[in-house]
Amino acid sequence: MVYNEGLCRIKARLMPKLKTRKAAAKRFRATGSGKIVRRKAFKNHLLEHKTSNKKRNLSKTTLVHERDEDNVRLMLPYL
Repeated sequence: MVYNEGLCRIKARLMPKLKTRKAAAKRFRATGSGKIVRRKAFKNHLLEHKTSNKKRNLSKTTLVHERDEDNVRLMLPYL
């Protein structure tokens, strides 16, 4: 019993955990060098009039812009 009380006191002094925004976790991931990648937009519907080349290029991932990167990192603290 005494051991458990000491363990609870140690845990109480630690910083709280940060929560991940789950919606952002599904949309972004990190590369090996630490940059953040995302999917491109405009590939969900209304695809008939888009050329095959355009649809192929929209399927690729791209880097998050450097001005938006800080906001994404705040949403994903353990990325």
